[in-house]
Amino acid sequence: MTRQSGVLAHITSLPGPHGIGTLGEDARLFAQALSDAGQHYWQMLPVGPTGYRDSPYQSPSTFAGNPLLIDLNELVADGLLHGPEIDQLTALPRDRVSFGELMPDKARLLILAARRFLRRGGDDEYDGFCKTPWLDSYATFAAIKQSYGGRSWVEWERGLAMRNPGAIARASARLEGRIEVERAIQYLFHRQWEALVNHARSLGVALIGDLPIFVAHDSADVWSRPDLFHLGSDGRPTVVAGVPPDYFAATGQRWGNPLYDWAAHRAELYQWWGDRLRATFARFDMVRIDHFRGFVAFWEILASEPTAINGHWVEGPGIELFTALQSRIGPMSIIAEDLGIITDEVTNLRQSFGYPGMRVAQFGFDEEIDTAIHHPGNYPADVVAYTGTHDNDTTLGWFWGTNDRHDRRRLDRNKRRLLALTGSRGEEINWDLIKIVLASAAETAVVPVQDLLGLRSEARMNTPGKEEGNWIWRMTDRIGPELIERLGQETAAAQR
Repeated sequence: MTRQSGVLAHITSLPGPHGIGTLGEDARLFAQALSDAGQHYWQMLPVGPTGYRDSPYQSPSTFAGNPLLIDLNELVADGLLHGPEIDQLTALPRDRVSFGELMPDKARLLILAARRFLRRGGDDEYDGFCKTPWLDSYATFAAIKQSYGGRSWVEWERGLAMRNPGAIARASARLEGRIEVERAIQYLFHRQWEALVNHARSLGVALIGDLPIFVAHDSADVWSRPDLFHLGSDGRPTVVAGVPPDYFAATGQRWGNPLYDWAAHRAELYQWWGDRLRATFARFDMVRIDHFRGFVAFWEILASEPTAINGHWVEGPGIELFTALQSRIGPMSIIAEDLGIITDEVTNLRQSFGYPGMRVAQFGFDEEIDTAIHHPGNYPADVVAYTGTHDNDTTLGWFWGTNDRHDRRRLDRNKRRLLALTGSRGEEINWDLIKIVLASAAETAVVPVQDLLGLRSEARMNTPGKEEGNWIWRMTDRIGPELIERLGQETAAAQR
Protein backbone atom coordinates (compact mmCIF):
# COMPACT_ATOMS: atom_id res chain seq x y z
CA MET A 1 0.00 0.00 0.00
CA THR A 2 1.32 3.44 -0.96
CA ARG A 3 0.35 6.15 1.50
CA GLN A 4 -0.09 9.49 -0.23
CA SER A 5 -1.60 12.89 0.41
CA GLY A 6 -2.68 16.04 -1.34
CA VAL A 7 -4.40 19.41 -1.12
CA LEU A 8 -7.87 20.51 -2.17
CA ALA A 9 -7.88 23.93 -3.84
CA HIS A 10 -10.02 25.06 -6.73
CA ILE A 11 -8.23 26.96 -9.49
CA THR A 12 -10.51 29.98 -9.06
CA SER A 13 -9.20 30.29 -5.48
CA LEU A 14 -5.58 30.79 -6.50
CA PRO A 15 -4.05 34.28 -6.17
CA GLY A 16 -3.46 36.45 -9.20
CA PRO A 17 -3.96 39.90 -10.68
CA HIS A 18 -7.11 39.63 -12.79
CA GLY A 19 -10.00 38.84 -10.47
CA ILE A 20 -9.87 35.03 -10.51
CA GLY A 21 -7.36 32.21 -10.21
CA THR A 22 -6.26 30.90 -13.61
CA LEU A 23 -4.24 28.23 -15.37
CA GLY A 24 -1.17 30.46 -15.58
CA GLU A 25 1.88 31.15 -13.45
CA ASP A 26 0.16 30.96 -10.07
CA ALA A 27 -1.23 27.51 -10.89
CA ARG A 28 2.25 26.30 -11.85
CA LEU A 29 3.71 27.76 -8.67
CA PHE A 30 0.98 26.10 -6.60
CA ALA A 31 1.83 22.73 -8.18
CA GLN A 32 5.50 23.42 -7.37
CA ALA A 33 4.59 24.20 -3.75
CA LEU A 34 2.69 20.92 -3.45
CA SER A 35 5.64 19.02 -4.85
CA ASP A 36 8.07 20.77 -2.50
CA ALA A 37 5.80 19.81 0.42
CA GLY A 38 5.84 16.13 -0.56
CA GLN A 39 2.27 16.06 -1.86
CA HIS A 40 1.17 13.72 -4.62
CA TYR A 41 -2.28 15.11 -5.40
CA TRP A 42 -3.92 18.41 -6.27
CA GLN A 43 -7.69 18.05 -6.02
CA MET A 44 -10.01 20.68 -7.50
CA LEU A 45 -13.69 21.27 -8.20
CA PRO A 46 -15.28 20.82 -11.66
CA VAL A 47 -13.51 22.94 -14.28
CA GLY A 48 -16.40 23.36 -16.71
CA PRO A 49 -18.10 26.69 -17.40
CA THR A 50 -20.04 27.86 -14.36
CA GLY A 51 -23.82 28.09 -14.46
CA TYR A 52 -26.61 29.01 -12.07
CA ARG A 53 -25.31 31.19 -9.22
CA ASP A 54 -21.76 30.67 -10.50
CA SER A 55 -21.73 27.07 -9.31
CA PRO A 56 -19.20 24.71 -10.91
CA TYR A 57 -21.76 21.96 -10.22
CA GLN A 58 -24.39 23.54 -12.52
CA SER A 59 -22.45 23.81 -15.75
CA PRO A 60 -23.77 24.42 -19.28
CA SER A 61 -21.44 21.62 -20.39
CA THR A 62 -19.95 18.55 -18.76
CA PHE A 63 -17.31 18.47 -21.51
CA ALA A 64 -16.20 22.09 -22.06
CA GLY A 65 -13.61 24.01 -20.07
CA ASN A 66 -14.32 27.19 -18.12
CA PRO A 67 -13.12 30.19 -20.17
CA LEU A 68 -12.76 32.25 -16.98
CA LEU A 69 -9.80 30.04 -16.04
CA ILE A 70 -7.80 31.13 -19.12
CA ASP A 71 -4.80 33.19 -18.08
CA LEU A 72 -4.70 36.63 -19.70
CA ASN A 73 -0.98 37.21 -19.20
CA GLU A 74 -0.29 34.12 -21.29
CA LEU A 75 -2.56 35.46 -24.03
CA VAL A 76 -0.47 38.64 -23.98
CA ALA A 77 2.69 36.52 -24.26
CA ASP A 78 1.10 34.74 -27.22
CA GLY A 79 0.42 38.08 -28.92
CA LEU A 80 -3.35 37.61 -28.74
CA LEU A 81 -3.90 40.49 -26.30
CA HIS A 82 -1.94 43.62 -25.42
CA GLY A 83 -0.92 44.62 -21.91
CA PRO A 84 -3.05 47.77 -21.66
CA GLU A 85 -6.13 45.80 -22.72
CA ILE A 86 -6.06 43.64 -19.60
CA ASP A 87 -5.01 46.31 -17.11
CA GLN A 88 -8.61 47.19 -16.25
CA LEU A 89 -9.06 43.79 -14.57
CA THR A 90 -6.32 44.54 -12.04
CA ALA A 91 -8.86 46.76 -10.22
CA LEU A 92 -11.00 43.74 -9.34
CA PRO A 93 -10.92 42.40 -5.76
CA ARG A 94 -8.01 40.08 -4.98
CA ASP A 95 -9.60 38.28 -2.01
CA ARG A 96 -12.73 37.05 -3.77
CA VAL A 97 -14.14 36.38 -7.23
CA SER A 98 -16.61 39.11 -8.16
CA PHE A 99 -18.30 37.18 -10.96
CA GLY A 100 -20.69 40.00 -11.84
CA GLU A 101 -17.82 42.42 -12.46
CA LEU A 102 -15.44 39.89 -13.97
CA MET A 103 -17.53 38.00 -16.49
CA PRO A 104 -18.49 40.69 -19.05
CA ASP A 105 -15.02 42.23 -19.26
CA LYS A 106 -13.16 38.92 -19.39
CA ALA A 107 -15.62 37.53 -21.96
CA ARG A 108 -14.97 40.55 -24.17
CA LEU A 109 -11.20 40.05 -23.91
CA LEU A 110 -11.46 36.33 -24.68
CA ILE A 111 -13.58 37.02 -27.74
CA LEU A 112 -10.99 39.57 -28.89
CA ALA A 113 -8.16 37.08 -28.35
CA ALA A 114 -10.06 34.31 -30.14
CA ARG A 115 -10.72 36.50 -33.17
CA ARG A 116 -7.06 37.47 -33.41
CA PHE A 117 -6.11 33.80 -33.11
CA LEU A 118 -8.45 32.91 -35.96
CA ARG A 119 -7.31 35.81 -38.15
CA ARG A 120 -3.74 34.58 -37.99
CA GLY A 121 -4.88 31.12 -39.04
CA GLY A 122 -4.83 29.29 -35.71
CA ASP A 123 -1.90 26.95 -35.19
CA ASP A 124 -0.83 23.43 -36.13
CA GLU A 125 -3.04 21.73 -33.51
CA TYR A 126 -6.22 23.76 -33.87
CA ASP A 127 -7.73 21.86 -36.80
CA GLY A 128 -7.26 18.59 -34.95
CA PHE A 129 -8.83 20.00 -31.79
CA CYS A 130 -11.88 21.09 -33.80
CA LYS A 131 -12.62 17.41 -34.46
CA THR A 132 -13.26 16.86 -30.73
CA PRO A 133 -16.69 15.11 -30.71
CA TRP A 134 -18.50 17.37 -28.22
CA LEU A 135 -17.14 20.68 -29.50
CA ASP A 136 -19.58 21.52 -32.31
CA SER A 137 -22.68 20.93 -30.18
CA TYR A 138 -21.28 22.99 -27.33
CA ALA A 139 -20.10 25.87 -29.55
CA THR A 140 -23.44 25.97 -31.36
CA PHE A 141 -25.35 25.86 -28.06
CA ALA A 142 -23.20 28.63 -26.56
CA ALA A 143 -23.56 30.87 -29.62
CA ILE A 144 -27.34 30.45 -29.83
CA LYS A 145 -27.71 30.98 -26.09
CA GLN A 146 -25.71 34.20 -26.33
CA SER A 147 -27.92 35.39 -29.20
CA TYR A 148 -30.95 34.86 -26.93
CA GLY A 149 -29.42 36.94 -24.13
CA GLY A 150 -28.52 33.90 -22.05
CA ARG A 151 -32.05 32.53 -21.82
CA SER A 152 -32.61 28.81 -21.23
CA TRP A 153 -32.84 26.69 -24.37
CA VAL A 154 -36.49 25.80 -23.70
CA GLU A 155 -37.26 29.50 -24.25
CA TRP A 156 -35.68 29.61 -27.70
CA GLU A 157 -37.61 29.38 -30.96
CA ARG A 158 -39.17 25.91 -30.90
CA GLY A 159 -37.25 24.72 -33.93
CA LEU A 160 -33.95 25.52 -32.22
CA ALA A 161 -35.06 24.18 -28.85
CA MET A 162 -36.13 20.89 -30.42
CA ARG A 163 -33.07 20.76 -32.69
CA ASN A 164 -34.93 20.85 -35.97
CA PRO A 165 -32.18 20.29 -38.59
CA GLY A 166 -33.36 23.17 -40.77
CA ALA A 167 -33.54 25.60 -37.86
CA ILE A 168 -30.10 24.51 -36.63
CA ALA A 169 -28.61 24.91 -40.11
CA ARG A 170 -30.01 28.44 -40.46
CA ALA A 171 -28.80 29.45 -36.99
CA SER A 172 -25.38 27.94 -37.63
CA ALA A 173 -25.02 29.93 -40.86
CA ARG A 174 -26.17 33.15 -39.17
CA LEU A 175 -23.90 32.65 -36.16
CA GLU A 176 -20.95 31.05 -37.97
CA GLY A 177 -18.45 33.62 -36.74
CA ARG A 178 -19.52 33.38 -33.10
CA ILE A 179 -19.54 29.57 -33.22
CA GLU A 180 -15.96 29.62 -34.49
CA VAL A 181 -15.02 32.01 -31.68
CA GLU A 182 -16.46 29.58 -29.13
CA ARG A 183 -14.36 26.79 -30.64
CA ALA A 184 -11.26 28.94 -30.46
CA ILE A 185 -11.88 29.93 -26.83
CA GLN A 186 -12.17 26.26 -25.92
CA TYR A 187 -8.91 25.61 -27.72
CA LEU A 188 -7.17 28.37 -25.77
CA PHE A 189 -8.42 26.74 -22.56
CA HIS A 190 -7.27 23.31 -23.79
CA ARG A 191 -3.80 24.58 -24.65
CA GLN A 192 -3.28 26.18 -21.24
CA TRP A 193 -4.76 23.17 -19.45
CA GLU A 194 -2.41 20.76 -21.18
CA ALA A 195 0.56 22.93 -20.23
CA LEU A 196 -0.50 22.91 -16.55
CA VAL A 197 -1.14 19.15 -16.49
CA ASN A 198 2.24 18.41 -18.05
CA HIS A 199 3.97 20.75 -15.60
CA ALA A 200 2.25 19.17 -12.58
CA ARG A 201 3.05 15.66 -13.74
CA SER A 202 6.70 16.59 -14.27
CA LEU A 203 6.72 17.53 -10.58
CA GLY A 204 5.12 14.26 -9.52
CA VAL A 205 1.77 15.91 -8.75
CA ALA A 206 -1.35 14.17 -10.09
CA LEU A 207 -4.62 16.06 -10.60
CA ILE A 208 -7.90 14.92 -9.06
CA GLY A 209 -11.04 16.18 -10.79
CA ASP A 210 -14.66 16.28 -9.70
CA LEU A 211 -17.57 14.91 -11.74
CA PRO A 212 -21.16 15.65 -10.64
CA ILE A 213 -23.39 12.64 -11.23
CA PHE A 214 -26.12 14.82 -12.76
CA VAL A 215 -25.91 17.57 -15.37
CA ALA A 216 -27.73 20.90 -15.55
CA HIS A 217 -30.95 21.06 -17.56
CA ASP A 218 -29.86 24.30 -19.25
CA SER A 219 -26.84 22.69 -20.83
CA ALA A 220 -25.50 21.61 -24.17
CA ASP A 221 -25.59 18.06 -22.79
CA VAL A 222 -29.36 17.94 -22.37
CA TRP A 223 -30.12 20.12 -25.39
CA SER A 224 -28.03 17.95 -27.73
CA ARG A 225 -29.22 14.58 -26.35
CA PRO A 226 -32.75 15.05 -24.95
CA ASP A 227 -33.47 11.38 -25.64
CA LEU A 228 -31.18 10.42 -22.76
CA PHE A 229 -33.21 12.30 -20.14
CA HIS A 230 -36.77 12.26 -18.81
CA LEU A 231 -38.18 15.33 -20.56
CA GLY A 232 -41.65 16.35 -21.65
CA SER A 233 -42.68 17.43 -25.15
CA ASP A 234 -41.73 21.01 -24.22
CA GLY A 235 -38.19 19.95 -23.31
CA ARG A 236 -38.68 20.52 -19.59
CA PRO A 237 -37.92 17.76 -17.06
CA THR A 238 -40.81 15.55 -15.99
CA VAL A 239 -38.87 14.28 -12.98
CA VAL A 240 -35.87 15.79 -11.19
CA ALA A 241 -33.08 14.76 -8.83
CA GLY A 242 -32.69 15.35 -5.11
CA VAL A 243 -32.39 13.58 -1.80
CA PRO A 244 -35.10 12.67 0.74
CA PRO A 245 -35.85 14.41 4.02
CA ASP A 246 -33.27 13.78 6.73
CA TYR A 247 -31.93 15.26 9.94
CA PHE A 248 -30.48 18.25 8.09
CA ALA A 249 -33.46 19.10 5.82
CA ALA A 250 -37.04 18.38 6.87
CA THR A 251 -38.29 18.66 3.28
CA GLY A 252 -35.27 17.01 1.68
CA GLN A 253 -33.29 18.65 -1.09
CA ARG A 254 -34.82 19.28 -4.51
CA TRP A 255 -31.81 19.80 -6.79
CA GLY A 256 -33.83 20.15 -9.98
CA ASN A 257 -31.43 18.35 -12.34
CA PRO A 258 -33.14 16.24 -15.00
CA LEU A 259 -32.92 12.50 -14.36
CA TYR A 260 -31.36 10.10 -16.81
CA ASP A 261 -33.47 7.75 -18.87
CA TRP A 262 -31.31 4.78 -17.97
CA ALA A 263 -33.14 2.51 -20.41
CA ALA A 264 -32.07 4.81 -23.24
CA HIS A 265 -28.47 4.80 -22.00
CA ARG A 266 -28.54 1.02 -21.76
CA ALA A 267 -29.86 0.76 -25.33
CA GLU A 268 -26.75 2.55 -26.64
CA LEU A 269 -24.45 0.55 -24.34
CA TYR A 270 -23.74 3.62 -22.19
CA GLN A 271 -21.82 5.37 -24.96
CA TRP A 272 -22.62 8.88 -23.65
CA TRP A 273 -21.24 7.96 -20.24
CA GLY A 274 -18.19 6.45 -21.88
CA ASP A 275 -17.60 9.70 -23.79
CA ARG A 276 -18.09 11.71 -20.60
CA LEU A 277 -15.63 9.70 -18.51
CA ARG A 278 -13.10 9.51 -21.34
CA ALA A 279 -13.14 13.30 -21.70
CA THR A 280 -12.80 13.73 -17.95
CA PHE A 281 -9.85 11.36 -17.67
CA ALA A 282 -8.20 13.16 -20.56
CA ARG A 283 -7.88 16.07 -18.10
CA PHE A 284 -7.38 14.32 -14.76
CA ASP A 285 -5.43 11.43 -13.31
CA MET A 286 -8.16 10.59 -10.78
CA VAL A 287 -11.83 11.62 -10.59
CA ARG A 288 -14.15 12.05 -7.63
CA ILE A 289 -17.74 11.20 -8.64
CA ASP A 290 -20.25 13.20 -6.65
CA HIS A 291 -23.34 11.40 -5.20
CA PHE A 292 -22.03 7.96 -6.13
CA ARG A 293 -24.95 6.33 -4.33
CA GLY A 294 -27.21 7.59 -7.16
CA PHE A 295 -25.86 4.86 -9.43
CA VAL A 296 -27.40 2.27 -7.12
CA ALA A 297 -30.65 4.11 -6.35
CA PHE A 298 -31.64 7.73 -6.85
CA TRP A 299 -34.40 9.91 -5.37
CA GLU A 300 -36.93 10.72 -8.09
CA ILE A 301 -39.18 13.77 -7.62
CA LEU A 302 -41.99 14.87 -9.91
CA ALA A 303 -40.97 18.17 -11.47
CA SER A 304 -44.27 19.67 -10.32
CA GLU A 305 -43.40 19.02 -6.66
CA PRO A 306 -41.99 22.08 -4.82
CA THR A 307 -39.97 19.98 -2.36
CA ALA A 308 -38.36 16.54 -2.19
CA ILE A 309 -40.81 15.15 0.37
CA ASN A 310 -42.93 13.16 -2.07
CA GLY A 311 -40.08 11.61 -4.03
CA HIS A 312 -39.25 7.92 -4.09
CA TRP A 313 -36.24 5.69 -4.63
CA VAL A 314 -35.65 4.28 -8.13
CA GLU A 315 -33.08 1.62 -8.93
CA GLY A 316 -30.02 2.82 -10.88
CA PRO A 317 -27.82 0.96 -13.37
CA GLY A 318 -25.29 -0.10 -10.74
CA ILE A 319 -22.69 -2.65 -11.68
CA GLU A 320 -23.90 -2.86 -15.29
CA LEU A 321 -22.87 0.75 -15.96
CA PHE A 322 -19.37 0.44 -14.52
CA THR A 323 -18.78 -2.89 -16.21
CA ALA A 324 -19.65 -1.26 -19.53
CA LEU A 325 -17.47 1.78 -18.77
CA GLN A 326 -14.52 -0.37 -17.81
CA SER A 327 -14.83 -2.33 -21.04
CA ARG A 328 -14.84 0.95 -23.00
CA ILE A 329 -12.15 2.84 -21.10
CA GLY A 330 -10.26 0.31 -19.04
CA PRO A 331 -9.59 0.57 -15.29
CA MET A 332 -10.52 3.99 -13.90
CA SER A 333 -9.07 5.81 -10.88
CA ILE A 334 -12.31 6.92 -9.23
CA ILE A 335 -13.09 8.28 -5.76
CA ALA A 336 -16.67 7.38 -4.87
CA GLU A 337 -18.32 10.18 -2.88
CA ASP A 338 -20.30 8.02 -0.46
CA LEU A 339 -21.22 10.53 2.24
CA GLY A 340 -24.59 10.45 3.96
CA ILE A 341 -26.79 7.39 4.48
CA ILE A 342 -25.07 4.67 2.47
CA THR A 343 -26.44 1.16 1.92
CA ASP A 344 -24.49 -2.06 1.68
CA GLU A 345 -25.28 -2.12 -2.05
CA VAL A 346 -23.45 1.18 -2.57
CA THR A 347 -20.42 -0.05 -0.62
CA ASN A 348 -20.41 -3.33 -2.54
CA LEU A 349 -20.53 -1.48 -5.88
CA ARG A 350 -17.52 0.72 -5.15
CA GLN A 351 -15.51 -2.09 -3.55
CA SER A 352 -16.18 -4.49 -6.42
CA PHE A 353 -14.33 -2.05 -8.71
CA GLY A 354 -11.72 -1.03 -6.14
CA TYR A 355 -12.92 2.57 -5.81
CA PRO A 356 -12.07 4.23 -2.49
CA GLY A 357 -14.84 5.96 -0.57
CA MET A 358 -14.64 9.18 1.44
CA ARG A 359 -14.32 10.04 5.12
CA VAL A 360 -14.56 13.55 6.58
CA ALA A 361 -12.90 14.04 9.95
CA GLN A 362 -15.15 16.94 10.97
CA PHE A 363 -18.12 14.56 10.83
CA GLY A 364 -16.35 12.23 13.23
CA PHE A 365 -16.58 14.81 16.00
CA ASP A 366 -20.08 16.19 15.42
CA GLU A 367 -22.64 15.90 18.18
CA GLU A 368 -25.83 15.62 16.17
CA ILE A 369 -25.71 12.23 14.43
CA ASP A 370 -23.96 8.90 14.67
CA THR A 371 -20.88 9.45 12.54
CA ALA A 372 -18.50 6.87 13.99
CA ILE A 373 -17.32 5.84 10.53
CA HIS A 374 -15.88 9.34 10.11
CA HIS A 375 -13.78 9.18 13.28
CA PRO A 376 -10.17 9.02 12.05
CA GLY A 377 -9.46 6.10 14.36
CA ASN A 378 -11.97 4.02 12.40
CA TYR A 379 -10.75 4.59 8.83
CA PRO A 380 -10.02 1.55 6.66
CA ALA A 381 -7.31 1.77 4.03
CA ASP A 382 -9.67 1.99 1.05
CA VAL A 383 -10.88 5.55 1.65
CA VAL A 384 -9.72 9.08 0.94
CA ALA A 385 -9.69 10.99 4.23
CA TYR A 386 -10.38 14.72 4.45
CA THR A 387 -10.39 17.22 7.29
CA GLY A 388 -13.33 18.81 5.41
CA THR A 389 -14.61 19.26 1.86
CA HIS A 390 -15.74 22.24 -0.22
CA ASP A 391 -19.19 21.87 1.39
CA ASN A 392 -17.83 22.04 4.95
CA ASP A 393 -16.86 25.05 6.98
CA THR A 394 -13.13 25.48 7.47
CA THR A 395 -11.83 23.52 10.44
CA LEU A 396 -11.33 26.69 12.48
CA GLY A 397 -14.80 27.94 11.57
CA TRP A 398 -16.39 24.57 12.34
CA PHE A 399 -14.62 24.16 15.67
CA TRP A 400 -14.75 27.64 17.16
CA GLY A 401 -17.66 29.16 15.26
CA THR A 402 -17.70 32.89 14.75
CA ASN A 403 -16.36 33.72 18.21
CA ASP A 404 -13.02 35.47 18.17
CA ARG A 405 -12.11 33.98 21.53
CA HIS A 406 -11.28 30.32 21.97
CA ASP A 407 -13.95 29.54 24.56
CA ARG A 408 -13.59 25.87 25.54
CA ARG A 409 -16.71 26.05 27.72
CA ARG A 410 -19.03 26.35 24.73
CA LEU A 411 -17.66 23.28 22.92
CA ASP A 412 -19.92 20.25 22.71
CA ARG A 413 -18.92 16.84 24.03
CA ASN A 414 -17.53 15.47 20.78
CA LYS A 415 -15.35 18.50 20.14
CA ARG A 416 -14.02 18.13 23.66
CA ARG A 417 -13.17 14.56 22.68
CA LEU A 418 -11.12 15.95 19.81
CA LEU A 419 -9.16 18.16 22.21
CA ALA A 420 -8.60 15.17 24.48
CA LEU A 421 -7.37 13.16 21.51
CA THR A 422 -4.92 15.84 20.44
CA GLY A 423 -3.79 16.73 23.95
CA SER A 424 -3.96 20.39 22.98
CA ARG A 425 -6.03 23.41 23.93
CA GLY A 426 -7.07 23.93 20.31
CA GLU A 427 -4.79 26.87 19.56
CA GLU A 428 -4.02 25.21 16.23
CA ILE A 429 -6.98 22.88 15.92
CA ASN A 430 -6.62 22.97 12.14
CA TRP A 431 -3.15 21.46 12.36
CA ASP A 432 -4.28 19.06 15.08
CA LEU A 433 -6.92 17.66 12.72
CA ILE A 434 -4.56 17.67 9.76
CA LYS A 435 -2.05 15.56 11.69
CA ILE A 436 -4.76 13.12 12.80
CA VAL A 437 -5.99 12.67 9.24
CA LEU A 438 -2.47 12.27 7.86
CA ALA A 439 -1.71 9.66 10.53
CA SER A 440 -4.90 7.67 9.87
CA ALA A 441 -5.00 4.30 8.10
CA ALA A 442 -6.56 5.86 4.99
CA GLU A 443 -4.38 5.24 1.96
CA THR A 444 -4.92 8.81 0.76
CA ALA A 445 -5.40 12.00 2.78
CA VAL A 446 -6.48 15.37 1.36
CA VAL A 447 -6.49 18.71 3.17
CA PRO A 448 -8.35 21.83 1.97
CA VAL A 449 -5.94 24.71 1.47
CA GLN A 450 -8.03 26.85 3.85
CA ASP A 451 -7.12 24.48 6.69
CA LEU A 452 -3.43 24.68 5.83
CA LEU A 453 -3.68 28.47 5.96
CA GLY A 454 -5.60 28.42 9.26
CA LEU A 455 -8.56 30.43 8.00
CA ARG A 456 -12.00 30.85 9.56
CA SER A 457 -15.52 30.79 8.13
CA GLU A 458 -14.97 33.76 5.82
CA ALA A 459 -12.87 31.40 3.67
CA ARG A 460 -15.62 28.78 3.33
CA MET A 461 -16.10 27.78 -0.31
CA ASN A 462 -19.74 26.65 -0.23
CA THR A 463 -22.62 26.53 2.23
CA PRO A 464 -25.29 24.09 0.96
CA GLY A 465 -28.69 25.77 0.89
CA LYS A 466 -27.21 29.27 0.94
CA GLU A 467 -28.24 31.24 -2.14
CA GLU A 468 -25.49 33.86 -2.30
CA GLY A 469 -21.79 34.20 -1.56
CA ASN A 470 -20.61 30.74 -2.56
CA TRP A 471 -17.60 29.82 -4.74
CA ILE A 472 -15.98 33.25 -4.38
CA TRP A 473 -13.13 32.75 -1.86
CA ARG A 474 -9.55 33.36 -3.05
CA MET A 475 -6.09 33.20 -1.57
CA THR A 476 -4.53 36.64 -1.40
CA ASP A 477 -0.95 35.33 -1.42
CA ARG A 478 1.00 32.32 -2.58
CA ILE A 479 1.84 29.57 -0.13
CA GLY A 480 5.02 30.57 1.65
CA PRO A 481 8.16 28.52 2.39
CA GLU A 482 7.36 28.07 6.10
CA LEU A 483 3.99 26.48 5.34
CA ILE A 484 5.53 24.29 2.63
CA GLU A 485 8.17 23.11 5.09
CA ARG A 486 5.64 22.38 7.83
CA LEU A 487 3.32 20.43 5.54
CA GLY A 488 6.28 18.46 4.25
CA GLN A 489 7.40 17.61 7.78
CA GLU A 490 3.94 16.48 8.89
CA THR A 491 3.52 14.43 5.73
CA ALA A 492 6.85 12.69 6.26
CA ALA A 493 6.05 12.07 9.92
CA ALA A 494 2.86 10.32 8.85
CA GLN A 495 4.91 8.19 6.42
CA ARG A 496 3.16 9.53 3.36
